[in-house]
Amino acid sequence: MIVSTKGRYALRVMVELAQHQGDGYVPLNVIAERQDISEKYLESILKVLVQDKLLTGLRGRGGGYRLTKAPEDYTLGEILRLTEGSLAPVACTDDGEHDCPRKGICPSHPVWQKLDNMINEFFDGITLADLIQTAPQ
Repeated sequence: MIVSTKGRYALRVMVELAQHQGDGYVPLNVIAERQDISEKYLESILKVLVQDKLLTGLRGRGGGYRLTKAPEDYTLGEILRLTEGSLAPVACTDDGEHDCPRKGICPSHPVWQKLDNMINEFFDGITLADLIQTAPQ
């Protein structure tokens, strides 16, 4: 499993906003500068996060982006699944997307299923609050 720049940048943005949640709305250009992400690419990531209601956006003077809930209420798993689609290590563990006809008789399928469970449990067990507690300021 390789997490794309979209997933990694989404996590960085969410951590950024969690660290600055007391500042109100954080403008796009400020996030882009602090995180060294192009504004154009950042807009596409923020659009997804706003559409799924992980963030709220406000246009105009004093506008920007902020979290819709507390940092401890976001898991890395939900953010990565939103931006990456699936966290499945192989296609046959991706729920319903690629239903393999050999799944029931494949000797390696249980290994892949166990890895898939471990990946999801790992990312679902970490919150934004956990990251901001360990992040350098």
